[in-house]
Amino acid sequence: MSEALPFLSDAEIAALCDGLVLPGAQCKYLGRLGLLVNRKPNGRPLVARSEFERVLGAGRFGKAQNDASAGPNVTAMNEFLAKRKPHGKTAQRR
Repeated sequence: MSEALPFLSDAEIAALCDGLVLPGAQCKYLGRLGLLVNRKPNGRPLVARSEFERVLGAGRFGKAQNDASAGPNVTAMNEFLAKRKPHGKTAQRR
């Protein structure tokens, strides 16, 4: 049994980017998924296996649903909204 490489193989990337064959399109799509994508010297995408598991891995589903750290920071969002200028309120020009 062989060890997994530290990066995704071309076949694994092709499976993720089903239908996209151009390296530039694959890089753009993987980036939109939230992955940090580097490029190989031949232009093909290079994605670390750990990056793939961080973003799309099953580990993100292992947290309890009532875990407070899994949700958004509502307090920080409310503070931000309280400090910003109301939408549509601009200085009147004469």
